[in-house]
Amino acid sequence: MQKNRLGTSELLISPIGMGTWAIAGQGWEFSWGAQDDGDSLAALECAVERGVNWIDTAAVYGLGHAELLTGQLLRQVPASRRPLVFTKGSLVWDPETREISHSLAPQSLMKEIEDSLRRLQVDVIDLYQIHWPAFPANANSEGIEDALATLAQAKAQGKIRAIGVSNFDVSQLERARSVTDIASLQPPYSALMRDIENQILPYCATAQVGVIAYSTLQSGLLTGSMTRGRIAQLPDDDWRKSRSADFQEPRLSKNLALVEIMANIGARHGVSAAAVAIAWVLRDPAVTGAIVGARRPDQVNGLIDATRIRLSHAEIEEISPYLPEGMGTNVPSSVA
Repeated sequence: MQKNRLGTSELLISPIGMGTWAIAGQGWEFSWGAQDDGDSLAALECAVERGVNWIDTAAVYGLGHAELLTGQLLRQVPASRRPLVFTKGSLVWDPETREISHSLAPQSLMKEIEDSLRRLQVDVIDLYQIHWPAFPANANSEGIEDALATLAQAKAQGKIRAIGVSNFDVSQLERARSVTDIASLQPPYSALMRDIENQILPYCATAQVGVIAYSTLQSGLLTGSMTRGRIAQLPDDDWRKSRSADFQEPRLSKNLALVEIMANIGARHGVSAAAVAIAWVLRDPAVTGAIVGARRPDQVNGLIDATRIRLSHAEIEEISPYLPEGMGTNVPSSVA
């Protein structure tokens, strides 16, 4: 699988990376429902065997559980196939109430880095990212400069190799870059959520900031396997069922029409609608890599197929009439 340089860092990454939000398990605010750890590890290992060389996780996913799983994966695979590990901090939780809050305080971030190193059982984290500049997203983002100075200190100490940010807008990116080198931005981007095309992608291309897009499959909606019936059967503790407007009418019917077009294009290439949705994200040269998620190993190959197709101009135009006006959204203040 080809490798792309992440911004100006030394990291070379495959076009697809595996995300871990969906496999973080139950018992926290943004759970996707029950998940078997054996299935999760098998899915991650299958992706690594197919050439995926980075895993994206976060301390808050499953309140530490996703990082523990990622650490277990690192111990299972041979050193020659060890994937890069990207994680995120700034969302913290009360161990008793499990309530999630936000902190950019230097002391808090340093503790998060140490906790992530311990859970991952590594000596250095390949990419450490500020998860949110503010939380909720419209809250005050004071503290960005101090937070990035803290990460620069951790990098100088050899605890992290590269620094990234997530969910930052252009002005926040500029503030971050005034403090230290920023290897990458992790924004939401899919055919249903395209607002970063206006300012953020052009800025990152000019500034040589890598882009690793998340929610490329809109939390499973663009996979081709998400039907109205399946949505109705999602467990009550799956945040998509109750809090995502994209999984509810009036958006749902339009979204499923888009999926049908992607499925038709995929059939011509011998791939799934999911592969077409990922390829659509990767069509933009400003995008370095796309984060995808799989909960079982049998789901992995259909996602990796995205790396072997390139959408033609005609196919991109075929999709365009079905793209929604404006932008889609994740759950407000989600932990993605």
